[in-house]
Amino acid sequence: MIYIIMGVSGCGKSALGAFLSEKLGWPLHEGDSFHPQGNIEKMARSEPLTDQDRLPWLLKLHEVIERERSSGSDALVACSALKRLYRQILLHGSKAFPSSGPDQDGLPASSPDVCFLFLYGDYDLIQQRMVVRRGHYMKADLLRSQFDVLEPPLDKENVLPLDIRRSITDMAMEVEKHIVSLKLSPRP
Repeated sequence: MIYIIMGVSGCGKSALGAFLSEKLGWPLHEGDSFHPQGNIEKMARSEPLTDQDRLPWLLKLHEVIERERSSGSDALVACSALKRLYRQILLHGSKAFPSSGPDQDGLPASSPDVCFLFLYGDYDLIQQRMVVRRGHYMKADLLRSQFDVLEPPLDKENVLPLDIRRSITDMAMEVEKHIVSLKLSPRP
Protein backbone atom coordinates (compact mmCIF):
# COMPACT_ATOMS: atom_id res chain seq x y z
CA MET A 1 0.00 0.00 0.00
CA ILE A 2 1.19 3.50 -0.82
CA TYR A 3 -0.11 6.40 1.25
CA ILE A 4 0.35 9.85 -0.28
CA ILE A 5 0.18 12.41 2.51
CA MET A 6 -1.21 15.55 0.92
CA GLY A 7 -2.33 19.06 1.74
CA VAL A 8 -1.15 22.65 1.65
CA SER A 9 2.25 23.66 2.92
CA GLY A 10 2.44 23.76 6.71
CA CYS A 11 -0.41 21.29 7.33
CA GLY A 12 1.91 18.67 8.86
CA LYS A 13 2.67 16.27 6.00
CA SER A 14 6.31 15.80 6.99
CA ALA A 15 5.55 15.45 10.70
CA LEU A 16 2.82 12.85 10.13
CA GLY A 17 4.97 11.08 7.54
CA ALA A 18 7.93 10.82 9.90
CA PHE A 19 5.70 9.58 12.72
CA LEU A 20 4.03 6.94 10.52
CA SER A 21 7.35 5.89 9.00
CA GLU A 22 8.78 5.27 12.47
CA LYS A 23 5.63 3.52 13.74
CA LEU A 24 4.98 1.33 10.68
CA GLY A 25 8.57 0.79 9.56
CA TRP A 26 7.67 2.03 6.08
CA PRO A 27 9.99 4.26 4.04
CA LEU A 28 9.00 7.92 3.73
CA HIS A 29 9.69 9.71 0.45
CA GLU A 30 9.66 13.41 1.29
CA GLY A 31 8.32 15.26 -1.76
CA ASP A 32 10.27 18.43 -0.95
CA SER A 33 13.55 16.60 -1.56
CA PHE A 34 12.51 15.86 -5.18
CA HIS A 35 11.98 19.52 -6.18
CA PRO A 36 14.45 20.84 -8.73
CA GLN A 37 16.68 23.61 -7.39
CA GLY A 38 14.86 26.19 -9.52
CA ASN A 39 11.56 25.42 -7.76
CA ILE A 40 13.18 25.74 -4.34
CA GLU A 41 14.73 29.08 -5.26
CA LYS A 42 11.42 30.33 -6.64
CA MET A 43 9.53 29.39 -3.46
CA ALA A 44 12.29 30.91 -1.31
CA ARG A 45 11.68 34.19 -3.20
CA SER A 46 7.96 33.86 -2.28
CA GLU A 47 6.96 33.14 -5.88
CA PRO A 48 4.21 30.53 -6.28
CA LEU A 49 5.00 27.57 -8.51
CA THR A 50 3.12 27.17 -11.77
CA ASP A 51 1.74 23.93 -13.15
CA GLN A 52 4.72 23.91 -15.53
CA ASP A 53 7.13 24.20 -12.57
CA ARG A 54 5.46 21.27 -10.83
CA LEU A 55 5.30 18.79 -13.73
CA PRO A 56 8.91 17.46 -13.61
CA TRP A 57 8.62 17.18 -9.82
CA LEU A 58 5.34 15.26 -10.01
CA LEU A 59 6.74 12.92 -12.66
CA LYS A 60 9.73 12.12 -10.41
CA LEU A 61 7.34 11.31 -7.57
CA HIS A 62 5.27 9.14 -9.94
CA GLU A 63 8.45 7.15 -10.66
CA VAL A 64 9.06 6.68 -6.93
CA ILE A 65 5.46 5.54 -6.42
CA GLU A 66 5.67 3.14 -9.39
CA ARG A 67 8.95 1.70 -8.12
CA GLU A 68 7.41 1.03 -4.70
CA ARG A 69 4.21 -0.39 -6.22
CA SER A 70 6.07 -2.74 -8.58
CA SER A 71 8.22 -4.04 -5.76
CA GLY A 72 5.10 -4.76 -3.70
CA SER A 73 6.39 -2.54 -0.90
CA ASP A 74 4.43 -0.38 1.49
CA ALA A 75 5.56 3.26 1.48
CA LEU A 76 4.65 6.81 2.39
CA VAL A 77 5.01 9.82 0.09
CA ALA A 78 4.61 13.39 1.33
CA CYS A 79 3.43 15.64 -1.50
CA SER A 80 1.06 18.61 -1.59
CA ALA A 81 -0.93 17.10 -4.52
CA LEU A 82 -3.13 20.20 -4.49
CA LYS A 83 -5.01 19.65 -7.76
CA ARG A 84 -6.83 16.65 -9.16
CA LEU A 85 -4.50 16.76 -12.20
CA TYR A 86 -1.47 16.52 -9.88
CA ARG A 87 -2.96 13.48 -8.16
CA GLN A 88 -3.63 11.90 -11.55
CA ILE A 89 0.01 12.51 -12.55
CA LEU A 90 1.16 10.85 -9.33
CA LEU A 91 -0.98 7.82 -10.20
CA HIS A 92 -0.63 7.67 -14.00
CA GLY A 93 2.45 9.72 -14.96
CA SER A 94 2.44 11.40 -18.37
CA LYS A 95 -0.77 9.55 -19.36
CA ALA A 96 -2.60 12.07 -17.14
CA PHE A 97 -1.56 15.10 -19.22
CA PRO A 98 -4.55 16.76 -20.89
CA SER A 99 -2.63 16.69 -24.18
CA SER A 100 -2.50 12.88 -23.98
CA GLY A 101 -5.73 12.68 -25.94
CA PRO A 102 -9.13 11.14 -25.31
CA ASP A 103 -7.84 8.33 -23.07
CA GLN A 104 -6.91 10.86 -20.37
CA ASP A 105 -10.56 11.21 -19.37
CA GLY A 106 -10.84 7.43 -19.09
CA LEU A 107 -8.10 7.11 -16.47
CA PRO A 108 -9.32 5.79 -13.12
CA ALA A 109 -9.59 8.43 -10.40
CA SER A 110 -7.95 6.08 -7.92
CA SER A 111 -5.95 2.91 -7.53
CA PRO A 112 -6.75 0.24 -4.94
CA ASP A 113 -3.14 0.21 -3.70
CA VAL A 114 -2.75 4.00 -3.36
CA CYS A 115 -4.58 6.11 -0.79
CA PHE A 116 -4.41 9.86 -0.32
CA LEU A 117 -4.25 11.07 3.28
CA PHE A 118 -5.70 14.58 3.00
CA LEU A 119 -4.53 16.77 5.87
CA TYR A 120 -6.97 19.65 6.06
CA GLY A 121 -7.41 22.65 8.31
CA ASP A 122 -8.30 26.28 8.14
CA TYR A 123 -6.06 28.99 6.78
CA ASP A 124 -5.48 30.79 10.11
CA LEU A 125 -4.31 27.66 11.95
CA ILE A 126 -1.91 26.63 9.18
CA GLN A 127 -0.63 30.19 8.72
CA GLN A 128 0.14 30.36 12.47
CA ARG A 129 2.11 27.11 12.20
CA MET A 130 4.06 28.36 9.18
CA VAL A 131 5.03 31.64 10.83
CA VAL A 132 6.77 29.81 13.69
CA ARG A 133 8.49 27.07 11.70
CA ARG A 134 12.16 27.56 10.94
CA GLY A 135 14.48 26.34 8.23
CA HIS A 136 11.93 25.73 5.47
CA TYR A 137 12.14 27.50 2.11
CA MET A 138 8.35 27.72 1.78
CA LYS A 139 7.35 30.98 3.42
CA ALA A 140 4.00 31.71 5.08
CA ASP A 141 3.19 34.41 2.52
CA LEU A 142 2.78 31.68 -0.14
CA LEU A 143 0.07 29.87 1.82
CA ARG A 144 -2.78 31.86 0.25
CA SER A 145 -1.66 30.75 -3.22
CA GLN A 146 -1.81 27.12 -2.08
CA PHE A 147 -5.35 27.50 -0.74
CA ASP A 148 -6.32 29.27 -3.98
CA VAL A 149 -5.35 26.27 -6.13
CA LEU A 150 -6.38 23.51 -3.69
CA GLU A 151 -8.95 21.11 -5.12
CA PRO A 152 -9.87 18.91 -2.15
CA PRO A 153 -9.93 15.26 -3.19
CA LEU A 154 -13.24 13.54 -3.80
CA ASP A 155 -14.23 10.21 -2.24
CA LYS A 156 -13.72 8.48 -5.60
CA GLU A 157 -10.02 9.38 -5.37
CA ASN A 158 -9.52 6.90 -2.50
CA VAL A 159 -8.95 9.49 0.21
CA LEU A 160 -8.83 9.43 3.99
CA PRO A 161 -9.41 13.00 5.27
CA LEU A 162 -7.56 13.91 8.46
CA ASP A 163 -8.38 17.03 10.48
CA ILE A 164 -5.09 18.67 11.53
CA ARG A 165 -6.62 20.00 14.74
CA ARG A 166 -6.17 16.43 15.99
CA SER A 167 -2.85 15.24 17.35
CA ILE A 168 -0.35 13.38 15.18
CA THR A 169 -0.95 10.33 17.37
CA ASP A 170 -4.72 10.45 16.76
CA MET A 171 -4.25 10.85 13.01
CA ALA A 172 -1.75 7.98 12.94
CA MET A 173 -4.22 5.75 14.82
CA GLU A 174 -6.85 6.52 12.18
CA VAL A 175 -4.39 5.57 9.43
CA GLU A 176 -3.56 2.32 11.24
CA LYS A 177 -7.29 1.52 11.48
CA HIS A 178 -7.53 2.17 7.74
CA ILE A 179 -4.65 -0.24 7.07
CA VAL A 180 -6.32 -2.93 9.19
CA SER A 181 -9.65 -2.41 7.40
CA LEU A 182 -7.92 -2.88 4.03
CA LYS A 183 -6.32 -6.12 5.19
CA LEU A 184 -9.69 -7.40 6.40
CA SER A 185 -11.63 -6.48 3.28
CA PRO A 186 -11.28 -8.62 0.16
CA ARG A 187 -9.44 -7.09 -2.77
CA PRO A 188 -11.26 -6.80 -6.11
